[in-house]
This record gives sequence, structure tokens and C-alpha cells, in this order.
Amino acid sequence: MHTLHIVSKPPGHTRFRECLGMMGVQDALLLTGNAVTALADSTVTLPDTVYALQEDLRARAIETAQDASGHITFDDMVSLTTQAQRVISW
Repeated sequence: MHTLHIVSKPPGHTRFRECLGMMGVQDALLLTGNAVTALADSTVTLPDTVYALQEDLRARAIETAQDASGHITFDDMVSLTTQAQRVISW
């Protein structure tokens, strides 16, 4: 992965849209905070490589059909940040 984009804003927020617009094909997206609501929003098109913090999904009572491998813990998040060449928080 070239860049890990970490976004915490909900899908309607400007930063969320800017983040998606800046993503490259080798980049990954990590949804935290209110950004995890994008998984339950059928109007949002997400990239192929998307992760979401399990704790934030549970806190917002979001259950998705997304493969559970994309639902990660805080420890997994640390691993992702060390694997990325760059990390950008939105």
C-alpha cells in the first residue's frame, strides 16, 4: 500500500469527499469515527481496499455485508500504519 488515508468525517462532509478524490489505485482507506457510516450508505462508492474500526462500527450499531476481514481492531490499525509508505489523516 502506498498511502493509508484515515478519515473520521461522515460521508456528507467536505473532507470525506476530498479524501476519496485524492486516493490512488494503490492506496487504502481506513474509516474511523463517523466515517464508518459510509459502509451503511448505499449512495457512497468506496475504493476496493477499505478498512473500518470494529469499535466505531459497534458504537454506531452498524452491521454491514462487507467482508469481516475489513473490520479491524486498534492493533490492526497500528499494523496498517507501519505498512504504509505515507499516512494522511482527514
